[in-house]
Amino acid sequence: MNSEQNASSAWLKRVEDLINILEGSSVGELKLTEGETEITIRRSPHMVLTSAPMVIETRPGLPTTNGMPGSQMPKVDTSMPIVAPLTGVYYSAASPTTPPFVNIGEIIHVGQVVALIEAMKVFNEINAEVSGRVTSLVAVNGNVVQKGDVLMRVEPL
Repeated sequence: MNSEQNASSAWLKRVEDLINILEGSSVGELKLTEGETEITIRRSPHMVLTSAPMVIETRPGLPTTNGMPGSQMPKVDTSMPIVAPLTGVYYSAASPTTPPFVNIGEIIHVGQVVALIEAMKVFNEINAEVSGRVTSLVAVNGNVVQKGDVLMRVEPL
């Protein structure tokens, strides 16, 4: 390998390392110049890669499974979100020594306190706007939630 190939290989390694470092950051653009070589790395920091949704077509008279034993149609999520009405610290219980306001599988009612959000040193009670069974607790106790974030999901009764 000659010195030009070594330099090219070293640059490529440095660029790959920079891309890996930028992966978890909010940096959108980075310019790197050394001598006459100039490299610009641009990325969308808020872009998240997801898989495309699977479309399942059913027709009368056709089986609704993929033909494999034990396969079933995916269950449609009909749960309703309970969202944060303000930004602050989410608490699932009134204090560290008391039980949580709600647990997965419990039935809740409209107006029931389901969480607290601390904003500007004020604890705000979060009341359920729907009655039903709690199917998931999305927010993490002690973490900051933004206005509009889903705190939990409830399957209406």
